[in-house]
Amino acid sequence: MPVSDSTFADRVIAWQRQHGRQSLPWQHQRDAYPVWLSEVMLQQTQVATVVPYYQRFMQAFPDVFALAAADDEQVMQLWSGLGYYSRARNLHRCAREVVERFGGRFPESVEALQTLPGIGRSTAAAIAAFAFGQRAAILDGNVKRVFCRHFGVEGFPGERKVELGLWELVERELPEHGIEAYTQGLMDLGAGLCTRSRPACIVCPVSSSCVALREGRVDALPTRRARRAPPLRHGTLLLVRDGARVLMQRRPPTGIWGGLWSLPEIGADDTRPLPDDALHAALAPRIDELSRGGGIGVERLRAATDRAAWLPSFTHYTLHAQPILIELAPDAPTVREAAPAAACAPPPAAWRWLAGADLAQAALPAPIRTLLSNHLS
Repeated sequence: MPVSDSTFADRVIAWQRQHGRQSLPWQHQRDAYPVWLSEVMLQQTQVATVVPYYQRFMQAFPDVFALAAADDEQVMQLWSGLGYYSRARNLHRCAREVVERFGGRFPESVEALQTLPGIGRSTAAAIAAFAFGQRAAILDGNVKRVFCRHFGVEGFPGERKVELGLWELVERELPEHGIEAYTQGLMDLGAGLCTRSRPACIVCPVSSSCVALREGRVDALPTRRARRAPPLRHGTLLLVRDGARVLMQRRPPTGIWGGLWSLPEIGADDTRPLPDDALHAALAPRIDELSRGGGIGVERLRAATDRAAWLPSFTHYTLHAQPILIELAPDAPTVREAAPAAACAPPPAAWRWLAGADLAQAALPAPIRTLLSNHLS
């Protein structure tokens, strides 16, 4: 790696104090709770998206004791739509551990912070810097991009060897003073100027020493990972309606949409669509399971062909889910809010009929909320 510019940190600090973000709701305070909350929410999510979620969380849970005492349903409901739901589960676990292990006070050292759920090395450093003024280095995605370009770092940053080299570099560039402004400045540079595409190099405070700019490799750095098309999976979602009510099922605590309410599904791991005969064969036991052997009266069963191409992309695959509408006849027995008792049923899961305000406030994945909005409008 090239020899570092000794004034790199000074220029970042000076720029941040004059041009960086100063009015974010979690800034300029020595309380680790809002700092931690914002840092977890900001993982893989933009500031503009995070701010309203952060404000709602702070209103509902003004301190770590309130969050620790909350039930899972309330936490997931407030997180619904923010994505990466394992963050919400770890957030809740972390709050409880802070209360149980540390009496409600976040530890000040990076090492101790990293022992808490959902807090990695970079997040721990950000909390330590902002809440406790500690001299600690961050290395999130934006900072990786800034350092790869400025110092001409080759290789995909996600590779262990490259990442270790980046950690050595960011540790070396830490300033002796002004750690809060420096840390925020790196975040602001990556988010506002040194962006993935069309970076604003002309106004960048460290452009004069940027290797990528000097060598005409801004678009080439950081090195991208070789990508393969994600596999396509097919599934069927059951939209069971009883008038204005929709039958929802709580998903398992881990995996995609863990702990959220969703529509019952069939064959979400299939690599190709189920043919009609196989689909109807799969529907019969599933409907029997939903009704606990009571036999749901079906008024009509049809594929929602006008809105069938629902394609949410996840990290490792794309799901093509075919929604099928099942409307109960007026005199049909309704599904009781209990776990299925069929012998072939999976481990017990919660069921709930939702409508109106309850549906609007429930902890639903954003794609499911959109799908219901389309089909119930």
